Amino acid sequence: MLYRYGKDKNGRPIKKAIIYTKEEHKIPLHKIDPDAIGVIRRLKDSGFSAYIVGGAVRDLILGNNPKDFDITTDATPSKIKRIFRNSRIIGRRFRLVHVFFGPKIFEVSTFRSTAEGSIGNDFGSMDEDVMRRDFTLNALYYDPLQEQVIDYVGGVRDIRKGELKPVIPLDRIFVEDPVRMLRAVKYSATTGCKMSWSLRHKIRKSASLLSPVSPSRLTEEMLKIINSGHAYDIVSEALDTDLYMALQPSATEFMFSDKNFEKSYMQNLKRLDALNVVEKEARLGKKLVFLIKDFILTLTDWKKEIEKKSSAGELYVKTWDQCRHFVLPMNPQRTELEYAIRSALREIGVNIRLPKSEANGESREGPKKSRRRRRSRNPQIREESSAL
Repeated sequence: MLYRYGKDKNGRPIKKAIIYTKEEHKIPLHKIDPDAIGVIRRLKDSGFSAYIVGGAVRDLILGNNPKDFDITTDATPSKIKRIFRNSRIIGRRFRLVHVFFGPKIFEVSTFRSTAEGSIGNDFGSMDEDVMRRDFTLNALYYDPLQEQVIDYVGGVRDIRKGELKPVIPLDRIFVEDPVRMLRAVKYSATTGCKMSWSLRHKIRKSASLLSPVSPSRLTEEMLKIINSGHAYDIVSEALDTDLYMALQPSATEFMFSDKNFEKSYMQNLKRLDALNVVEKEARLGKKLVFLIKDFILTLTDWKKEIEKKSSAGELYVKTWDQCRHFVLPMNPQRTELEYAIRSALREIGVNIRLPKSEANGESREGPKKSRRRRRSRNPQIREESSAL
């Protein structure tokens, strides 16, 4: 086992981090995107340090295939941009660089300082950057050229022991960024690393901190849950820690007041997870059906509506308005919510038409010319859309 050394305030050498070799961490190099390795190689050839960081390293140690490979370096955004022509700088307060390889995007960030706590925007050193990471399992740095994992905070040990531990002290971690509570329940549900009693208790006490979080951030987190393939486990954890009220307040209230609704809602989340296994690229609207169908069933006596041949268009418009409020503060793309509502109504037995592209499970987004052509062929749908 190797060690990374630094100096204490008196200038004496001290151990800063454990360095795990490939025989110790056992990360197979073939699981790493070669273009990510190429980004790191070019940064190093230009005189900078660079590492794969965060969730990708965690997933590799767990034996999973990472979805993304985020990279961190001591190069500033302007220097990264000069090295990679196929890149652009994004962000306002703290700038990042996106490096493009065809459809793939690698996010490259500069080490951040702890001068302003864990949410400041100043550049810093690797020793500082690690102390801004939320949990130890996300605070690991991997050098694919040397095939070494740099561990400042015991993250490898915690992953192997199945423990979820914060890097930032409990009295600050959620105050500085309440969304970290949602990440905690997600990691606990998906990695096998369990929260301690003190961490779970702190989350329950701090749940109200999510109230002022913007709808856009909450939407982002909710969409991650929907697409995760672990929605049932994550929502179960979020309900247990009082966080789901912030993500889906209407659904949570229904579950608290009606055990049958709760049972059916959770069963639908299991069906959503099954869909994510067999159809990973399914459109969002197809997945949203599982969140809204139980609510739609509560809106009216659908058997009577169908028997008296109520206008499908009118039923759709009324259902749309109710569902839009039901999913708040989540704000999914309108066409996807429309698709979900129409699909749910058809499952119930309402004879409502889907545009040809939607019937095939395709997105309605496309060239303006083709959208106009579809509308001209479907006057009933055009009239219903204008009524919304």
